[in-house]
Amino acid sequence: MKKLPIGISDFKELIEGNYIYVDKTEYIYKLINQGKYYFLSRPRRFGKSLLLSTIRYLFKGHKDLFKNLFIEDKWNWNETYPTIRISFAIDLLKKYDYKKRIIQELLKNYINNELETFENPEDEVELFENLIINIYRKYKKQLVILIDEYDKPILDLIEDIKQAEEVRKYLKAFYSVLKNLDEYIKFILITGVSKFSKVSLFSGLNQLEDISLNKEFGNICGYTQNELESYFKDYLKDLNLDQIKDWYNGYNFLQDTLYNPFDILLYLRNREFDSYWYKTGTPSFLIKLIKDKKYDVTQLENKIVKKNILEKFDIEEINIEALMFQTGYLTIKEVYQKEYGQEYKLGFPNKEVRISFNENILEFTIKEEVRYKLVDEIISTLKKEDISKLKEHIDLLINNISYMYLKEEASYVLAVFVLFYSTGLNVITEDNTSKGRIDLTIIVNNSIVYIIEFKVIENAQDKGKALNQIIQKQYYQKYLNYDKIYIIGIEFDKNKKQISNFEYQQIKKAE
Repeated sequence: MKKLPIGISDFKELIEGNYIYVDKTEYIYKLINQGKYYFLSRPRRFGKSLLLSTIRYLFKGHKDLFKNLFIEDKWNWNETYPTIRISFAIDLLKKYDYKKRIIQELLKNYINNELETFENPEDEVELFENLIINIYRKYKKQLVILIDEYDKPILDLIEDIKQAEEVRKYLKAFYSVLKNLDEYIKFILITGVSKFSKVSLFSGLNQLEDISLNKEFGNICGYTQNELESYFKDYLKDLNLDQIKDWYNGYNFLQDTLYNPFDILLYLRNREFDSYWYKTGTPSFLIKLIKDKKYDVTQLENKIVKKNILEKFDIEEINIEALMFQTGYLTIKEVYQKEYGQEYKLGFPNKEVRISFNENILEFTIKEEVRYKLVDEIISTLKKEDISKLKEHIDLLINNISYMYLKEEASYVLAVFVLFYSTGLNVITEDNTSKGRIDLTIIVNNSIVYIIEFKVIENAQDKGKALNQIIQKQYYQKYLNYDKIYIIGIEFDKNKKQISNFEYQQIKKAE
């Protein structure tokens, strides 16, 4: 049985080490035959480095590594090309390490191609330009240039706008080298997590094609459900495929829904559900940004955005939806074709991200021991249909809030939303019906439905409006095929910041 390729990003090591390789060479073959300059954005640990490594060995003519793969009998193995590989896929510990890192990567390519280097290289732009020209002269062949995690020096400093802007300007000069060297270049693929709108990589290299949301290449990284069940069938014995899919599938780049390889491989090894991908890079900056901008996280699920919003963002004014999409915390759930172009409905890709992200939000709200206790008790309460205790849990949440990142009257409503999201239950916000939108729907064990409406009220005479709205608009009609339906109205006192009214009913279905 072949081994799980956990942490293996070198194609040669993967093949020769008898690891499983999910064949992506059909996409690579199309990519190379259809164009010359490409950019690909994918979240971290999604297989970008392995993709670049595979392309490198392909152009270097390592036919033995591609045995039984799609591309084996379609590639001209007699035609090889020199390659330059630059990677920023490491942590830059100091603010100016990116300069040192670029020089190190360039010198490595000088050595690999047996070229004479500068004695004390300081000008990275000149070093890069000379590298391309000298390799071309030596081999009398056009080059293949592969750049991995181009944007990491910017992302590592994103909390410091001044420093991030300095790095962006620096990279602008560095990447501009490619603009005027077209005659020396056979193929370019540059990968990263984000697409910054002002890096010359996109403004100077007009011929660079962004395939990040190109449906034809949507599956070029990550595993589809079919690939998982085909390549990893020996590891899936006695496992619940529906649970696995719920936990880890769901990323969508307009082709099929995908698994993040890092996540699913660790699960297959450990056979235990956990937030493997999320824990490798807790988005502290993202949470801080949400807090500072007073962003309503309840709007993240089913958020409708225009296509152009997701394709880039600026350091000076970071769009939260774009950042969350590009970094993998949101994905595309549905596509709408409008007269003026496409719109996307966004949402959390899977259970892992939804639970972990909302737990992160709660960390800014209440103490850890209270948080874990509340989550467990709410799950138990909803499963037992002990709705009267639900008010006690929400009261406990409110009484233990140390501070909220939102200070408007809706703060407590938001905290309740996030708490329910953290349970891992099937939670739907802004749930569409023919008569309007339900604030919150919770489905338990595919049999019990809780329909919840929230109101923030100022006057005693407004009490009862939340539950009455559910009844009058008959939101429950949507779920009449479920075994049990409960409707719950929760109202908060705007001034006292506490629950002023909590009432519920069970909907009796006609026999």
